[in-house]
Amino acid sequence: MKLFVVESPAKAKTISTYLGKGFVVIATMGHLKDLPQKEMGIDFSTLEPRYVFLPGKKKIANKIILLSKKAEEIFLASDRDREGEIISYHVKELVWKYNKNVRRVEFGEITKNAILEAIKSPRDINIDLVNAQKTRRMLDRLVGYEISPILSKSLGRELKKKLALSAGRVQSPALRILCDRELEIRNFVPTPYYDVFILCQKDGKSFRLKLASQQVQGKIVHFSSDNRVNENKLKEIKENVNLSEIYVKNVRIEKSKVIPLPPFKTSTLQQDASTKLGFSPNKTMNIAQELYEGMNVDGEFVGLITYMRTDSVRISDYALNKVREFIKERIGEEYLSPNPRVYENKITSQDAHECIRPTDVYRVPATLKGKIPEDHYKLYDLIWRRFVACQMKDAILLVTDVWASDGIYNFTARTKTILEENFMNFYPHSVPEDVFLPKLEKNEKLDVLKLEYEKKLTQPPPRYTEATLIKKLEEEGIGRPSTYAAIISTLLERKYVEKKAKSLIPTELGFKVYEFLKKTYPDVVNLRFTSYMESLLDDIESGKIKDWKSVLIEMVRKVIPSFVPRA
Repeated sequence: MKLFVVESPAKAKTISTYLGKGFVVIATMGHLKDLPQKEMGIDFSTLEPRYVFLPGKKKIANKIILLSKKAEEIFLASDRDREGEIISYHVKELVWKYNKNVRRVEFGEITKNAILEAIKSPRDINIDLVNAQKTRRMLDRLVGYEISPILSKSLGRELKKKLALSAGRVQSPALRILCDRELEIRNFVPTPYYDVFILCQKDGKSFRLKLASQQVQGKIVHFSSDNRVNENKLKEIKENVNLSEIYVKNVRIEKSKVIPLPPFKTSTLQQDASTKLGFSPNKTMNIAQELYEGMNVDGEFVGLITYMRTDSVRISDYALNKVREFIKERIGEEYLSPNPRVYENKITSQDAHECIRPTDVYRVPATLKGKIPEDHYKLYDLIWRRFVACQMKDAILLVTDVWASDGIYNFTARTKTILEENFMNFYPHSVPEDVFLPKLEKNEKLDVLKLEYEKKLTQPPPRYTEATLIKKLEEEGIGRPSTYAAIISTLLERKYVEKKAKSLIPTELGFKVYEFLKKTYPDVVNLRFTSYMESLLDDIESGKIKDWKSVLIEMVRKVIPSFVPRA
């Protein structure tokens, strides 16, 4: 008998159907061990975490020990990220006394072929991943345990009630982003301005061109968000523009292409599921987890998508060949991009990982309709369409630009018409509204009916939504794919932020927490320092930094200058 250890019962159920009778597949039900709940759980003499069994996990641990004594080989097959690695590490510690034939296996999708290939090429525990998890866990514990009680006591005294508040290495910078934006909105003073147009006609049809710039002492001055048309400028334009002498200065008609987006990674899946399906990041990740681990389709448990916590957009050669074959056979060769599209990853991404894609592109969404829950179907459909679209031909637009002038004031208009939808048939992409323009020739005199203007007010920056906050966190280098959903959930659960429509709005409690942290522990809400910490933790994970304990000491001293280690 061979023992195959995973972390989830759904994953165990799917994999057991692939491995057959020679294997016993058992689930740890998540982490077996973690830091103790009611104490710091760090040995400061060695800078090692004191991991203890989680409630209810000793029974599972004993079962694994019992099975390990009988097993020829033990395969540790938890997820391929740092949390999965520490689970495998703890299982190895558990069984090593009884069975030393322990191997670590990893795979990016739960299919029979992927599992069997993983068994053929096992590896040892990746100690760099383990050390990265230890460092992150201890750092998060130190920040939380040291700062949270002081925060609770201080604000509790101010608000005259008992509070249980929390600060976090990633949660607090995210709160800062939301609070700073809300302050921008509250302090914003709208300024009136005007958009100016000429209304023209040709062949009985009217059209408009917008004022774009003017000649001032031989130089062109453009109107923009930094140089708007105010009341005085409008008066000047109305007095000086020569509506009877406006000629077309140039017409440019050219084709333009719209390139399909890369396949999903965690952050973009969360963003698109939020905007297109209205799913919260937490809901998206929960559904994606179930699609990855396996679902009952026609009586068979099948892993439907690849691993959902990834910052990679890489496509394996096998999957790339399959999707191009699918497009050619099922959609039409005329829709296939001439050459395979290969997408580049950021330097910080783990290139060994893949994008989020269907495990079998031939499993079209329609075949799953009614066989899996509706929300699971919607998310699978989104992932499948984005993946197929990325290897389809670019959409082709016809773009017409017109410039006209009276010699001083310059007007312009642009229209875009879709000539070939191609990938947009599969995955919608925003294209500016098609504006009517008649056929115009260079040097043609325009029949201008009148000058038009629309009074507007400048607008404050928009509030963050879950989708735009994830995008901002990723841009700032705060958090990682596995943490985005948890960050937002924590802010909402702690009532530091509330959700109205789709907007995330800091509460008064959220503002008080932010102000306290900014004043007392400024580096906890320092975006640049948080990003720097993340990069150091990534370097531990990749093996670039081996002395992870020095990194931990450096970060703790910076974040909590008053910290004194306790025995």
